[in-house]
Amino acid sequence: MPSEMNEVLNPHSVTHDSDFKHAPSDWTREQAIQKARSEGLELTDEHWEVIRALQEFYDRHQDNVIRLRELHDALEERFHSRGGRKHLFDLLPGGPVAQGCRFAGLKAPSGSEQPAFGSVS
Repeated sequence: MPSEMNEVLNPHSVTHDSDFKHAPSDWTREQAIQKARSEGLELTDEHWEVIRALQEFYDRHQDNVIRLRELHDALEERFHSRGGRKHLFDLLPGGPVAQGCRFAGLKAPSGSEQPAFGSVS
């Protein structure tokens, strides 16, 4: 049976990147790298850490509506020791939520494209 058919019939057969165990099944590092490059960024270890944090948050909340404020608070808490919100905007100038979700293969929560809530573009 072709591997694509096996993945459709058995979604658990999809091989995930072991460094990104909470990533969406159709997401790849290469996609993230290409999106980042198209937005003028080269992804560093810190970017990958934010991507992992977003994917983990979404995975933990997959049965609930993703609330922007809750996501912001979780990111700010996780990166507080490095400067919190300011550090996140330094890494992702297009917004830690809006731009980060694009790179993580996730749908950004409603309102994240507004400058006050995670996007400056």
